[in-house]
Amino acid sequence: MVTETTRATGAAILREVIGDEYFSKREASTNSFNADARAMSEAYCFGEVWARPGLERKTRSILCIGMLVALGKPAELKLHVAGAIRNGCTTDEIKEVILQTMIYCGLPACVEAMKVAEEALREMGVHPAG
Repeated sequence: MVTETTRATGAAILREVIGDEYFSKREASTNSFNADARAMSEAYCFGEVWARPGLERKTRSILCIGMLVALGKPAELKLHVAGAIRNGCTTDEIKEVILQTMIYCGLPACVEAMKVAEEALREMGVHPAG
Protein backbone atom coordinates (compact mmCIF):
# COMPACT_ATOMS: atom_id res chain seq x y z
CA MET A 1 0.00 0.00 0.00
CA VAL A 2 1.35 3.37 -1.00
CA THR A 3 1.36 6.01 1.68
CA GLU A 4 0.53 9.67 1.22
CA THR A 5 4.15 10.41 2.15
CA THR A 6 5.38 8.27 -0.74
CA ARG A 7 2.98 9.99 -3.11
CA ALA A 8 3.97 13.45 -1.82
CA THR A 9 7.65 12.58 -2.25
CA GLY A 10 6.90 11.35 -5.76
CA ALA A 11 4.95 14.50 -6.64
CA ALA A 12 7.84 16.65 -5.44
CA ILE A 13 10.38 14.70 -7.51
CA LEU A 14 8.08 14.74 -10.54
CA ARG A 15 7.72 18.52 -10.26
CA GLU A 16 11.51 18.90 -10.13
CA VAL A 17 12.01 16.64 -13.16
CA ILE A 18 9.27 18.00 -15.44
CA GLY A 19 9.35 21.59 -14.23
CA ASP A 20 6.85 23.82 -12.47
CA GLU A 21 4.99 24.94 -15.60
CA TYR A 22 4.33 21.43 -16.94
CA PHE A 23 3.51 20.14 -13.45
CA SER A 24 0.97 22.94 -12.93
CA LYS A 25 -0.68 22.17 -16.28
CA ARG A 26 -0.76 18.49 -15.31
CA GLU A 27 -2.41 19.28 -12.00
CA ALA A 28 -4.95 21.59 -13.63
CA SER A 29 -5.92 18.90 -16.13
CA THR A 30 -6.34 16.12 -13.57
CA ASN A 31 -9.87 14.73 -13.60
CA SER A 32 -11.81 11.69 -12.45
CA PHE A 33 -10.68 9.70 -15.50
CA ASN A 34 -6.90 10.25 -15.23
CA ALA A 35 -6.48 10.89 -11.50
CA ASP A 36 -5.78 7.27 -10.56
CA ALA A 37 -3.11 6.85 -13.26
CA ARG A 38 -1.44 10.09 -12.19
CA ALA A 39 -1.50 9.07 -8.53
CA MET A 40 0.11 5.74 -9.42
CA SER A 41 2.77 7.53 -11.48
CA GLU A 42 3.58 9.85 -8.58
CA ALA A 43 3.64 7.08 -6.00
CA TYR A 44 5.31 4.22 -7.83
CA CYS A 45 7.41 5.78 -10.57
CA PHE A 46 8.67 8.84 -8.71
CA GLY A 47 7.92 8.11 -5.04
CA GLU A 48 9.31 4.59 -5.07
CA VAL A 49 11.75 4.24 -7.99
CA TRP A 50 13.07 7.76 -8.65
CA ALA A 51 13.41 8.31 -4.88
CA ARG A 52 15.70 5.31 -4.45
CA PRO A 53 19.31 6.09 -3.53
CA GLY A 54 20.95 3.62 -5.97
CA LEU A 55 21.23 5.96 -8.98
CA GLU A 56 21.64 9.70 -9.37
CA ARG A 57 18.79 11.51 -11.13
CA LYS A 58 21.11 12.31 -14.01
CA THR A 59 21.66 8.58 -14.59
CA ARG A 60 17.94 7.91 -14.34
CA SER A 61 17.33 10.60 -16.97
CA ILE A 62 19.90 9.05 -19.30
CA LEU A 63 18.22 5.67 -18.91
CA CYS A 64 14.78 7.16 -19.57
CA ILE A 65 15.97 8.83 -22.77
CA GLY A 66 17.37 5.57 -24.11
CA MET A 67 14.27 3.59 -23.21
CA LEU A 68 11.88 6.16 -24.62
CA VAL A 69 13.79 6.23 -27.91
CA ALA A 70 13.61 2.42 -28.02
CA LEU A 71 9.88 2.49 -27.32
CA GLY A 72 9.23 5.24 -29.86
CA LYS A 73 7.52 7.58 -27.37
CA PRO A 74 8.35 11.11 -28.63
CA ALA A 75 6.03 13.04 -26.28
CA GLU A 76 7.54 11.41 -23.20
CA LEU A 77 11.01 11.71 -24.72
CA LYS A 78 10.58 15.47 -25.10
CA LEU A 79 9.53 15.74 -21.47
CA HIS A 80 12.48 13.66 -20.28
CA VAL A 81 15.03 15.54 -22.40
CA ALA A 82 13.99 18.70 -20.58
CA GLY A 83 14.09 16.76 -17.30
CA ALA A 84 17.58 15.52 -18.13
CA ILE A 85 18.80 19.10 -18.42
CA ARG A 86 17.20 19.87 -15.04
CA ASN A 87 18.92 16.77 -13.63
CA GLY A 88 22.37 17.90 -14.75
CA CYS A 89 22.82 16.29 -18.16
CA THR A 90 24.62 18.26 -20.82
CA THR A 91 23.43 18.57 -24.39
CA ASP A 92 26.46 16.53 -25.45
CA GLU A 93 25.46 13.70 -23.09
CA ILE A 94 21.89 13.74 -24.42
CA LYS A 95 23.22 13.64 -27.99
CA GLU A 96 25.48 10.69 -27.16
CA VAL A 97 22.62 8.75 -25.57
CA ILE A 98 20.53 9.24 -28.70
CA LEU A 99 23.45 8.27 -30.96
CA GLN A 100 23.96 5.12 -28.89
CA THR A 101 20.34 4.21 -29.54
CA MET A 102 20.94 4.36 -33.30
CA ILE A 103 22.91 1.13 -33.16
CA TYR A 104 20.47 -0.75 -30.95
CA CYS A 105 17.12 0.78 -31.93
CA GLY A 106 17.69 1.78 -35.55
CA LEU A 107 18.15 4.91 -37.59
CA PRO A 108 14.46 5.94 -37.76
CA ALA A 109 14.16 5.94 -33.96
CA CYS A 110 17.35 8.00 -33.65
CA VAL A 111 16.32 10.54 -36.31
CA GLU A 112 12.96 11.08 -34.59
CA ALA A 113 14.66 11.33 -31.19
CA MET A 114 17.12 13.95 -32.45
CA LYS A 115 14.24 16.10 -33.74
CA VAL A 116 12.34 15.79 -30.47
CA ALA A 117 15.42 16.49 -28.35
CA GLU A 118 16.35 19.58 -30.36
CA GLU A 119 12.80 20.90 -30.01
CA ALA A 120 12.83 20.35 -26.25
CA LEU A 121 16.22 22.02 -25.87
CA ARG A 122 15.21 25.04 -27.98
CA GLU A 123 12.02 25.45 -25.92
CA MET A 124 14.16 25.51 -22.77
CA GLY A 125 16.48 28.09 -24.30
CA VAL A 126 19.34 25.58 -24.33
CA HIS A 127 21.34 25.43 -27.52
CA PRO A 128 21.87 21.91 -28.81
CA ALA A 129 25.43 20.63 -28.76
CA GLY A 130 27.78 21.43 -31.58
